[in-house]
Amino acid sequence: MFPFVSLQVAGAIGLLGLLVFVAFIGLTVWVYKDAQQHSEQPAFLWAAVVFLAPLIGILLYMFIGRESDESY
Repeated sequence: MFPFVSLQVAGAIGLLGLLVFVAFIGLTVWVYKDAQQHSEQPAFLWAAVVFLAPLIGILLYMFIGRESDESY
């Protein structure tokens, strides 16, 4: 017999996946807007890096791509 997953569990997993995807989209949009103001490199490239590799991409952007701003 095949193991079956209840519909409630499948729905919860699907909702969690959707929320994570929306968070990645939001992070990508934030990086794009921030890179337009604080980076010399093209903003769409940083957005693509963060979208394709979110954890490594955001670290790379924060440490390499973002220019230091002395106005803080």
